[in-house]
Amino acid sequence: MTAGGGGTPRPRGPLAAVLVAGPSMVPTLRHGDALLVRTGGRAVRAGDIVVAVFRSRPDLLVVKRAVRPADGGWWVRGDNEFVTDDSRVHGVADVWGRVVARYWPRPRRFSERLL
Repeated sequence: MTAGGGGTPRPRGPLAAVLVAGPSMVPTLRHGDALLVRTGGRAVRAGDIVVAVFRSRPDLLVVKRAVRPADGGWWVRGDNEFVTDDSRVHGVADVWGRVVARYWPRPRRFSERLL
C-alpha cells in the first residue's frame, strides 16, 4: 500500500507495509521509502510518525508526524516545511498506525530517541 496516493487500502492486522509517496516527510523519510507500521500496540504520542487519514479526505492515506490530539483525532504535519498538505490544509486526521521501522532503502527503527 502507498501512503500519499488516493484510493489506497487501509492497513490490516497488527503490522502493515507502507511505501512513502511524495516529499512531505523530507528529510526524515523520502519518496520510495518502505515502512513497517504497527496498527495496534501503545497509544500514539506527540512526535510519533504515523499513517493517517484526514477526515476531510478519507480517500487519502498519508504518512505524517503526530503533533497533538485534536477533536478525537490528531493534528499531523509533514517534516518538510515547504509542503503544506497536512492538517494546516485538511484539518484533523484519524491515525491508522504508528511507523516503527524503515526497512528500505536504509533500515532504521523509529523511537523517541531517534526522532
